[in-house]
Amino acid sequence: MGDVNDDPIDGSALLRSVADHGCGAEVLFLGTVRRSNEDGPVVAIDYMAYAEMAGEEFDRIVGEARTRWSAAHFAVRHRLGEIPVGEPSIGVAVAAPHRADAYAASRFIVDEAKRRLPVWKKERFEDGSSEWRENAVAPSDTPGV
Repeated sequence: MGDVNDDPIDGSALLRSVADHGCGAEVLFLGTVRRSNEDGPVVAIDYMAYAEMAGEEFDRIVGEARTRWSAAHFAVRHRLGEIPVGEPSIGVAVAAPHRADAYAASRFIVDEAKRRLPVWKKERFEDGSSEWRENAVAPSDTPGV
């Protein structure tokens, strides 16, 4: 279930893995590395983790989602290593019978992953400097999530 490794994330493959003819909604979330000027132009983020521990926590998060949205199907990935701007660091695919559940389940998984996964990130800037960052989790504004 919880896949944490240094392979690039293929959003199409994630969607294919959750496809089900009984589901009328498929949601794909890709969290990509963005260029930010808060502390200087970001060119990449280096993600580090103990992959086995992070994968186990991802499994727990998906298990919680499966309890809440039992008719849904899930695929999750977090990429490790240096990821350049524009490439995804996390991918979440959800297929559910209805769109509200697919959106809510996806949001739940992403928010919980940001909050709970033991993954650390170091931003790398255009000038060659770098800085460790904490995950910022916005409060969920999705009803029931």
